This record gives sequence, structure tokens and C-alpha cells, in this order.
Amino acid sequence: MVQKPIVLILLDIPPMLPVLDGVVMELQDCALPLLREVIPTDKVEVGFKDLDVAILVGSMPRKEGMERKDLLKANVAIFKTQGAALDKYAKKTVKVLVVGNPANTNCLIASKSAPSIPKENFSCLTRLDHNRASSQVAIRCGVSSEHVKNVIIWGNHSSTQYPDVHHAKVRKGGAEMAAYDAVNDEAWLRGDFISTVQLRGAAVIKARKLSSAMSAAKAICDHMRDIWFGTKEGEFISMGVFAGGNSYGIPEDLIYSFPVQIKNKTWKIVDGLSVNDFSRGKMDATATELVEERDTALEFLSL
Repeated sequence: MVQKPIVLILLDIPPMLPVLDGVVMELQDCALPLLREVIPTDKVEVGFKDLDVAILVGSMPRKEGMERKDLLKANVAIFKTQGAALDKYAKKTVKVLVVGNPANTNCLIASKSAPSIPKENFSCLTRLDHNRASSQVAIRCGVSSEHVKNVIIWGNHSSTQYPDVHHAKVRKGGAEMAAYDAVNDEAWLRGDFISTVQLRGAAVIKARKLSSAMSAAKAICDHMRDIWFGTKEGEFISMGVFAGGNSYGIPEDLIYSFPVQIKNKTWKIVDGLSVNDFSRGKMDATATELVEERDTALEFLSL
């Protein structure tokens, strides 16, 4: 693993520049050995120039009483602009990670607005959901989360996502076993486990009065590290990627979270995993939501 110094460019709207200066101070005060420079800016041509990596975290948050279509309309405008800026200023090899919600559909819009950048270079963050699922299984089994691998998040980064442990493994008592056997509680795995992961973001907001920040930042680091250095042999992680050519019957023109393996900065959907009727229903339900989001967003994109 080759360690490379990082130049971090932070782009925000003009009214937020004083706050951005505070973020720069904190980053400097971390004395991070690989952080060479931090550049705050409100200029798109500076923020997107020659990027190797773009992490798009800014989106319109859903406000009380706001219809989902109104949220989509606002975010289509944002991610159409950012996609166009990537197309104009960034390297064509740029790896783009969309975090701002609704992340899957925002990612699709950004990609469609950057036609000169390969669509495979775009992904959205479901690693936070993946980490939440791994952690819940680890806690249930009384092991460290490093001893849980190959959980899967299928679909949308929303409350319809499907956290799936049918192919997950747990190392317990020195032996690796199927997560289903390690947990040994199907009712929990098909009930509270799924709802806990699906609704974890809302639970954090309710408790902290703030959305997930530290755990989301950690998930972003995990996601980008795996893109850069690849996944471990025999392991896969969850990412929202283009569904084209998938073997699971998911509509093609979507950004959908799949299990992926990564090598040479290129992801590949893990094909051929068995899917039972329970999983099929959950995978299709979240795909249906994504199709509806996509169709609404594309109407706004063409306006």
C-alpha cells in the first residue's frame, strides 16, 4: 500500500466561507502526516480543477413538510451543475463518490451530466449502511466487527435498503462460520436487524439532533481506500454503482447498491450469489423505489 500526500480542496457556497475557514484550521491542527495542503474556495473552476477524487457531500436536506419530488427537483439542479463542472474541469479518470442524499439518484444525475467521464467512475455511499450491518452482527455475536465480512447492502440508501447476511461470515472462537449460524436467530435477522440498519440514520438524528457525521466520514474513507487499494481476497463490500449487466435482474439504468470486489481501481459486481424468495422481494422493493426516483429526477433534468 503506497501512501500518497493529499491536497484537499473544499468547495462551498460564498456565505459558508467563514465556516470553511474553521474547518481548515481544524484540519491543520490534526497535523495529519499525509495532508499536504487544504484549499478552501467558492469557485467551481478551482474546486473541480484536475481532481483525482471528487466527494460530493452537499445536497438539499429534506425539510419538514417537503414532498420527495420537491427534494428531488432541488437536488437535480445541484448535481446537474456539479456533474457539468466535473465534465469541464476534472480529470477524465476522476473517481466520484456521491454522499449527499438521495445519494443513488443524485449520483445518477451527476453522471448523466458528465458524459465525458466513464459512468463506472461514479459511485454512491452505502458503506455506512454496510458498516452498520457488520457492527450489528458483531455486537450480536460478541465479536469485533473486523471478524464479520461479506454483509451486503442491496439497493437504495434509504429506508427501503436491504441489509443481507445470507452470504456473510463471522469468525467466532477461532473458526469462520456462516453469519446465520453464528447469530442463530432467524427472527432477529429477518426483523429487528434489518429495521435497525434501515432506520439507523433517523435514530442518530433523534438522539444527537444532528445527522451522522463521524460514522459517515469513516465510511467515506473506507469506500475510497477500497477503490484505491482494492478489496481483500475473498471479501466484498457494498457500493452504489451502475446496475448495467448485473445478474440479479435489477433494472439497468440505476445506481443500485451491490456487493462488489475492487482491483486496479475498478469495481466488479459479485455475480452468482444465491437469492432466496425473502431476499428477492426486498431487492425488488428497493429497486422499485429507485426507478420511481430516477423517473421523477429525469423529468426535472430535461426541463
